[in-house]
Amino acid sequence: MRLSGKTCVVTGAARGIGRAIAEAFHREGARVVATDKDGAAVSQTAIAIGCEALPLDVSREADWDALAVAVPTLDVLVNNAGVTGFEDGIVAHDPEHASLADWRVVHAVNLDGTFLGCRYAIRAMKTRGTGSIVNISSRSGLVGIPGASAYASSKAAIRNHTKTVALYCAQQGWAIRCNSIHPAAILTPMWEPMLGTGPDRQARMDALVADTPLRRFGRPEEVAALAVMLASDEAAYVTGAELTIDGGLLAGSAASPG
Repeated sequence: MRLSGKTCVVTGAARGIGRAIAEAFHREGARVVATDKDGAAVSQTAIAIGCEALPLDVSREADWDALAVAVPTLDVLVNNAGVTGFEDGIVAHDPEHASLADWRVVHAVNLDGTFLGCRYAIRAMKTRGTGSIVNISSRSGLVGIPGASAYASSKAAIRNHTKTVALYCAQQGWAIRCNSIHPAAILTPMWEPMLGTGPDRQARMDALVADTPLRRFGRPEEVAALAVMLASDEAAYVTGAELTIDGGLLAGSAASPG
């Protein structure tokens, strides 16, 4: 029960990595408030887990203000909610053809949502002077992604803002930690349109992780395990750090001999 007695808010918790983190936190004894833009879906998730649920569009400041009223004090926030920009179909997201509107939609959720979340968490934690903020960035925030420039840009900005928040809180004399997790290919529902359900599904999966040294997708629960560690008191001396979970992808280069 590594999170016993802690109040934890997880955004984007209706499915995928967010749901896995909410489940792991609940198993570790936390009071979990699962949030998501899809209020109906997150309510169903919360019932299945046995935790609380609140609707939250992370790009809306008013929604964060409402959360601050509902959950005024906090121990852990996981800023997990995010979009790729391809949720409604394939659109141009390369640096030459991406529209400003599509660029802004991705940044509004991924970056503005993380900024608003961090601001809420600091205000909800500073009275007690302790807490943990975990921002879910991406492997795409560490390297260039030509076909998903907005996503890569937003995730890179999350990485940097994490360090800024960590330093700011330390300067104030608070033991409020802020760290980022950088997953690569994690098998979540967002991959399903690319994988399909046909007989070639396994071949598609193998092709997508061919450059990953461990030759497989990561699992949401593996990301959740890192989030539990960062949320717990075991990580009391860890702040401003970035943890990569990518099966060894960034340990070298796909072009390396052998």
